[in-house]
Order: sequence, then structure tokens, then C-alpha cells
Amino acid sequence: MTAFDRRSLLSAAGLAAAAAPLRGLAQSVHRTVQMPFANGTRPLIQLPGKREMILLTSRPPQLETPFAVFNEGVITPNDAFFVRYHLSELPLEIDPAGFRLTIGGHVERPLTLSLASLKRDFAASEVVAVNQCSGNSRGFVDPRVAGGQLGNGAMGNARWRGVPLRALLDRAGLRAGAVEVTFNGLDGPPLDAMPDFVKALGIDHARDGEVLVAYAMNGADLPFLNGYPLRLVVPGHYGTYWVKHLNEIMVRDTPFDGYWMKTAYRIPDNDCTCVVPGQKPDKTRPIGRMNVRSFVTSHTDGQRVAAGATTELRGIAFSGGAGIARVLVSSDGGQGWSEARLGEDLGRFSFREWRLGITLPAGRHRLMVRAFAGDGEAQPLEPRWQPSGYMRNVVESLTVEAA
Repeated sequence: MTAFDRRSLLSAAGLAAAAAPLRGLAQSVHRTVQMPFANGTRPLIQLPGKREMILLTSRPPQLETPFAVFNEGVITPNDAFFVRYHLSELPLEIDPAGFRLTIGGHVERPLTLSLASLKRDFAASEVVAVNQCSGNSRGFVDPRVAGGQLGNGAMGNARWRGVPLRALLDRAGLRAGAVEVTFNGLDGPPLDAMPDFVKALGIDHARDGEVLVAYAMNGADLPFLNGYPLRLVVPGHYGTYWVKHLNEIMVRDTPFDGYWMKTAYRIPDNDCTCVVPGQKPDKTRPIGRMNVRSFVTSHTDGQRVAAGATTELRGIAFSGGAGIARVLVSSDGGQGWSEARLGEDLGRFSFREWRLGITLPAGRHRLMVRAFAGDGEAQPLEPRWQPSGYMRNVVESLTVEAA
């Protein structure tokens, strides 16, 4: 019996549909959504454990969160949380009683831990943190670049619960000379010649006490499509490091040079992490901490509002770990700015709500929102370009019609 039968979340047929190549599901799609960029027609699809979401690819599964979800609250519901896989061979059966996490390599005491042991023998920790795909918003990059043409919905904010990675490494005992830790999951490549999806963190980052081996998300077991039964949670860092179906942790005494660190997910190694459009960077480094972003969630481009009446704007802002210090909003295309009220602070890695009431005269108005992180980082007013389309965080704008 599968883990999902036991948890009464998915039937065996539903699990196969969610985890395999999604055979036949694309053909059953009857509704589509038009993303606001060229070639942006996308099917809407509902997979087991998920509400209707935007389908980018079926093998491997890539599902984008409809942007209206972000106006429901700062915590993204599990059934609406985006899905991003790199490899198409997903684990079709995961028995929670038989599952084991192994910790080995350059350690004194290799460990093999059950889910029950993780929950019983280690103190639990929680963090509210944003998981954002490195290529979130790539569909808006101009000039266009290769890769998944995503809108703004490849992100989500959740309350993650699990065991600090530091506690697991301390239990295993690091040997002198440990420099990095690698992470692997149960999903795999369809061909042996393709590189497995293995990521690495430096030893100091791995032991900072913030990185979690999570088993719960928003008070429930991780959804299958978001990494059940364990996933790595790396607060403040892009989702490429958040390995799903985590089952192997290895400590190394030499730097890891696997494909997904040495070749893929690399950014220009300069202050702006950008280059002149069409050019290649002289040197690169692995992508890491997220930059600061903000969005309007209460209104959509082209929406009509009442002229002469107070319109409340709402939205979200987040950063890579410095928290949000200020959010400024312009209703005249950037000529003047007003400071928004910030909502509850759920932690420096979380979405933070902002609100501002404005009164607009009749006519068209360009709204802009700009966030400032606690360390002074601000969203750029002009987009920064890089050939992989990563880290887009230009100030967002939309137009409303007051009548």
C-alpha cells in the first residue's frame, strides 16, 4: 500500500497520475489561461492533492500557482503551492514505515533514520519561508531567453516544520576537513546518461541552524508533489536548493562539482548579477540568496476602480532573509511615492503583506510598487538581464482605469 493510501490523500490511481508522466491529463484539459506575454496560452489542470493550477509541462511536472491565490493571504495553501521538478522519474510508491534517510560520507557515525525517529528523537523547529523558483517570471524577460516561460506564480510561502540540518550533522559527527554537504532525493533521470539532481551547500551554511529537513508544511504532511515525505528547506535561497523526496545527505571533504552546481543554475558573478542583453558573462557563480521583490495582489492590469473614492491596494513583499523594511507605492507612474502600511511580520524569510488606500481621479493610472529590504536592498526600477532569465525582481507595474 502506498503512503498516500495510508494517509487517505491520494488513491493509488491518483498517485500514479500525479507522479508519472501525467498520461492523458493534458488531453482532458478544457480551460486555458492567457499569460501576459507572447505564446502565453496555458492549460489549467487539477492534479491529485492540488486545486486547478497552470500547467507548464507534464513531464516532469511543472505547475504554476494562479496569481489570484496570493491575495488570499500571506500563507500559500498546500493545494495551490507551485510544483517544479527537473527529472521525470518520480517515486511511484513511498511507504512511510519503510522510508529511510541516510547521512554519510565524511562523518564519524553514518546514520539511517526513519520518519518516526526524525519526529521522536530530534527537537522540531519551524520557519515561515518563501520558496521561489529561480526562473519565476522568466516569461517577462526581454529579450526572451530559453527555459520555462513562467509568469509570477512560481513561488509560495509556507510554515515548514522539521529537524534542523545542524542537529542531524551533529548527531553524525563531522570529521575534520568537512567542506560541503550534498543532498539527493528519490526522483531520478529517465536515462542513466543524464545527471541526477544533486545539490550542495557549504558546511557553514549547512550548519547555520536555519536549514531544515522538513516533514510538514502548513500543519500537514508534505504534499506528494511538494516533496513527501522529506524536503530540504533552505530559507532565503532559491528553490533549486530545496531538494524534494530527500533521502540522502552526504558530507564531503572536497567541493562538489556535479552538473546542477558546476554547470546549471549559475548567474553572472558581478554586483548586479546581470549582463548587457544578448551577451554572456565573463564568469559565473552558483545562484544563491533571493533578491527583494514585491507585488500588487488586490488588483489586476486593466481593472476598473471607482474614481474619487478610496481604493485599498494590497500586496506582498519578501526578501532573501533581511526582512522587509519599507514598501512604497506610486499611482502616477513613478513620479511620486507613498509609504504603505506593513502587515504582520511572520519572520524575515516570509511574505509580508502591505496595504495602502489611494483616491484616484477619473482616467488611467499606472500603479507601481517597490520594496526595500532590511539591509537596504531595493528593487531596481529597470530590469536586469541575464541569459538564464533568473532572479527577475524589477519594480512591478499595472494600469487601472478610474471611472
